[in-house]
Formats: sequence, C-alpha cells, structure tokens
Amino acid sequence: MKYVIQFSIILTLIVLAGCQVIERTGSLDEPAIVADPIASSLPHLDDDVQIAAADMEEASAETAIDLDEPVDVALEVGPDPDLWQRIRDGFQLDHHMEEARVRSEFNWYARHPEYLDRVATRASRHLYHIVEAIEARGLPMEFALLPIVESAFDPFAYSHGRASGLWQFIPATGRRYGLKIDYWYDGRRDVPAATTAALDYLETLYKMLGQDWLLALAAYNSGEGNVRYSIRKNEKAGKPTDFWSLGLLAETRAYVPRLLAISALISDPAKYDIQLKSIPNLPYWTPVDIGSQLDLARAAQLSDISTEELYLLNPAFNKWSTPPEGPHRLLVPVAKAESFKEAIENLPVSARLTWRRHPVKSGESLSVIAARYNTSIDTIRNANNIRGNVIRAGEALLVPVASQDQAAYELSEEGRLQKTRAHAEKRAGTKPLTYTIRPGDNFWDLSRHFNVSMRDLARWNGMATTDLLIPGKDLKIFTDKPVEIAVAPSHNEVIRKVNYRVRNGESLSLIAAKFNVPLSSIIKWNQDVTGRKYLQPGDLLTLFVDVTAQD
Repeated sequence: MKYVIQFSIILTLIVLAGCQVIERTGSLDEPAIVADPIASSLPHLDDDVQIAAADMEEASAETAIDLDEPVDVALEVGPDPDLWQRIRDGFQLDHHMEEARVRSEFNWYARHPEYLDRVATRASRHLYHIVEAIEARGLPMEFALLPIVESAFDPFAYSHGRASGLWQFIPATGRRYGLKIDYWYDGRRDVPAATTAALDYLETLYKMLGQDWLLALAAYNSGEGNVRYSIRKNEKAGKPTDFWSLGLLAETRAYVPRLLAISALISDPAKYDIQLKSIPNLPYWTPVDIGSQLDLARAAQLSDISTEELYLLNPAFNKWSTPPEGPHRLLVPVAKAESFKEAIENLPVSARLTWRRHPVKSGESLSVIAARYNTSIDTIRNANNIRGNVIRAGEALLVPVASQDQAAYELSEEGRLQKTRAHAEKRAGTKPLTYTIRPGDNFWDLSRHFNVSMRDLARWNGMATTDLLIPGKDLKIFTDKPVEIAVAPSHNEVIRKVNYRVRNGESLSLIAAKFNVPLSSIIKWNQDVTGRKYLQPGDLLTLFVDVTAQD
C-alpha cells in the first residue's frame, strides 16, 4: 500500500509538472510557484540539457531555417582576433565546478562539441554586438552566453510558455522593459532592443536580490516572486539563502548551473580537449535608418543579400515589410552598409511599397480586406484616411501589398508557420484536419480529443499553450489516427436555432462576432444566401447560437 501511495504522488507530480508553465512576470504580489520537495530531492540528470537542446534543434528543423550557414566578416581583424578570448577576459562569476549540478550540465556540453559548433555559427551574427553591450555596462561577460541557454542562439525561438527571441522574453515582461509587440513587429526578437531589455532586467534583479548575480539569474528564469518566496521560506527555517540552498523550481535549479557550465567550458576549452569554432572579434552588422515603411524583399535586393539573411538579422519583423509606424531601422552586414544607404537615399517613396486598388464589395469589412492582403486594419485606415470601421460598397481602397509571393518572405511569421505545417504534414503522412474553435475550447481538451500533444497543437498553429483560443478561428491538426472532427469536447452549451434578418450595413463577419459563432459556420449553414455575390439587407440567416456565450 505504501508503494501504491508513493507512486500516486509521483504520478500526480508528473502530471502537474507537465501542465505547469513558468513565466517570467514574477510579480511580488502573486502567489509563487513553489518547487515540490520531492521533485527537488530527485537527482538532476544531464538529460535535461539534452532535451532543451533537442527542442531548439527540432524547432529550427521544422521551420527549415538555415541558422548554421557560415557568415562572412570581410574586414581587417582587430587587436584580439577571436571573440571567445574577449569573452573569457570579461568573466566575473565563480563557475562552481565543485557543484554536482554544474558538473552534470558541463558533461553534456563536453560530450557534444558538434552542438557547440552549431551554436557558435548561429551566434556569429549577433554575439559581437551583445559583448559590446555587456562590456559597456561592466557586467559579467558570462551573460553573453545566456542566449545559448535560453534559445541556442535561434532568433526565432518560441517556447510553450510564450517566451520569444534570443533572450526569451514573455510578452508582459518584454513590454515592461520597453519592447513593442504588435501585428508587424515583435521587439522580443529585435536583437539590439531585446539585449538592452535583458541587461536592464538583470541589473534590476541584481539590485532587488541583494546584489547576487546567481539569484538574479534564477529570477530571470522563473520570476523574482518565486525566488523571493524561496528566500523568505529559508529565512523562516533558519537556512542559508544562497542559490544552492534554495528550494527553487527544478527548471531553475538546472538553469543557472547550465550557464555556469558553458562558461567554465568556454573559459578553458583546451583543458577539456574542445576546439571552439572561431568567431571574429568584429561587428557583423550595422543599423541603417530607412526613414519609413519598406518592403523587405525590396530591402534585400537593395542591400544585395538574400531575404533569408535579412530576416535572420532582423527577426523582429513579422510580415513582408517593416512596420508603418516604425521602427524604421534595418540591420545589414557591415560590408553592404554604404551601398545600401546610397540605394535607400535614391529610392523614390513610391517604390518602397507596392499598392493595390481594392473595390469594396457588399458585406466586406476592414478585417476581411486586411486578412486577404496580409496587412493590418490600421494600415488600411491610415492609407485611406479612414476613421472608425465604416466602409461602403463601391468605394475603392488603396492597400499596400507584398511585391513578391510568399516564398520570398519565407522567414516571416506566416512563412515560418507554413514550413512548420509542411514538416508536420510530412511526418504525419496526411493532410491536416481543420477544426473551428468553439466557445469553451482549450488546448488541453482538444489535445486529448485529437490524441496529440498540447505543444504540437499550439506549434502547428503559431501559438503557445497558454494563448487564448478565439471562437471562430480555425486550427490545423496533424494526426494519422482516426478521429471524428465534428465531435468537439463537451461544454455546458445551450444551443438554440436563431432566424436572423440582416440589417443595413452588416457583414457576415460582424454577425459572426455579434453572436460569437464562427464565420465559416455561418457560411456553411446558409449556402443559399452566402453563395450569392452580395449579402443584402433583409436576407434571412439561420444561426445555431450558444445562448450561454452571449452578452
């Protein structure tokens, strides 16, 4: 009986750990997530770092991003030809190789030099600039290696906890430290901006947590609230409050040793028979002010680099162009900067974007038009001096559009999602199912119903498992197992048939939003009406409405 109880406890802990998401908001006013004492006492296996590395490798493979393409710095070599030596010279932390957790992480890195080579190649675009920023503040140079632990230097890394970019900010913390996030641009992936935010955050944590860098790093991973809770708990118990003595989350207990381990290896690779791939101690990119919105395919042509390379240098841009409202800055290779500046200066404003004239049809809304042309509602409003959402059938709108087809923007948000889905389709060996989200749906129920993992389901749809599911939006599901798509997870719904007469100025999308039902469902239910060219006032629609989901 004793063993049955123990097994039940462990099984419960495993399930809870699988559902738990660590976010770096760390509010001091919120209850902390406390490491379970049983889990904390388990031996830390270096499989954890292998899993973390494998996750990053899989994500890169799914999007077919060639992060390992060597970069070329065609400049004279500086006084110290190797950036690794400059990093070593700036180390300030005790690497604690006497700690078992550090040795465990170190052993994995030492056994996988090929992984270090791949990471070094990825880092070669941005590492010099990160080193410059750290050196200017006089901070420990170990922080230059933190993106290895966070993202394996993949600028498009996106975790199941909604963390993004080299420094893995979640949206709330990113915005708190000045990172703009909108339809066109995600500052968490803007390498210079996110580096500034990450160093600001680390300095704030350092001051908050008794000027202890290990505690600051732990808080960067799990939130200052969790670390301070653990400190208070140890203080009450009369125990030490250093990092090694705290009962932190298992992920955080491995996170700090992981950084110390990679730092110890970088400090003396020859001692461990490791040869690091050399990175020149020279800048690879320089920022160029472009002044206003610019098609990224056009920018790549003007700078004489591929669009893939342009996105790898500027991963913050979600779409096919820079944002209408800025930032109006592009990072380009140093060797291409002068010619690019000259080309930008000689480029007419009319040639920066491609425009299309769109005649508004009856029933169309700004959201429908924006989705059709892969742009935002605000962009259409601004381009046509529209206030509000009212547009009239027959008027013509000017809409900025991509100058080339989607293949030219393969590392845009949409391009990466297409590659992820293509990879998933190849693995599943079948076309995806399309499921329309209903009120009350969540990732847990849907993953159980379709027999797929929550993380896969989120990744296939460009989401995180903590994102809200919006009724009416379609999800793509890749599975080779038979499943009844029409059957959704059960909810406390009360469905009633409603006969609704269309009013003047209403569109299908407005009616869908009004009754909180999917637009695609309205079209299916009313093919005799929706099959016509125009929706007319007075048309009678049949709707099946969940009365519990209405205002």
